[in-house]
Amino acid sequence: MLNIVLVAPEIPANTGNIGRTCVVTGSRLHLVGPLGFSLDERSLRRAGLGYWESLDVAVYADWDEFVEKSGLAGAEARLHLLTKKARRTYAEATYRDGDFLVFGCESVGLPEALLADHADRCERIPMLPAAASSSTVLPSASTPQTSVAKRANFSGAPPIMCRYIVGWMTARPKPWLQSV
Repeated sequence: MLNIVLVAPEIPANTGNIGRTCVVTGSRLHLVGPLGFSLDERSLRRAGLGYWESLDVAVYADWDEFVEKSGLAGAEARLHLLTKKARRTYAEATYRDGDFLVFGCESVGLPEALLADHADRCERIPMLPAAASSSTVLPSASTPQTSVAKRANFSGAPPIMCRYIVGWMTARPKPWLQSV
């Protein structure tokens, strides 16, 4: 199973869409506080997250609690911190069942101290410079999530579902690429 970690997510709709992708890929979602929104039943219903009960999700007060409860103390090799500041791309990394893809909040990304503590675990998602400043966590999270799930064929993600998601993301008509 692939683990998706959102550190201090701010926008409920982004978290909801990432959660939906976790449901169809068989991934587990970890939300590391502080959260920028409420997870009470009323808020979830209002955000249209009717599938939330199907989501394998865990919530932590902070990074230290996440590391402790996830059994990652001394197992930093399982972490993949996604940041635009890394030299190595996520496509160059090796993934194993149970690894953690870690994403920062929408406004500032992952904390600098966390990146410095795990500099050898930082990876970036290749994108054009103009897109890097405006990219949200949603496409940033779904790109490696579906690609890694497809490559690794994790036990929680049925191969047909991974092919469907990645195929849908890559094979859809792109009118902006067609000649005028």
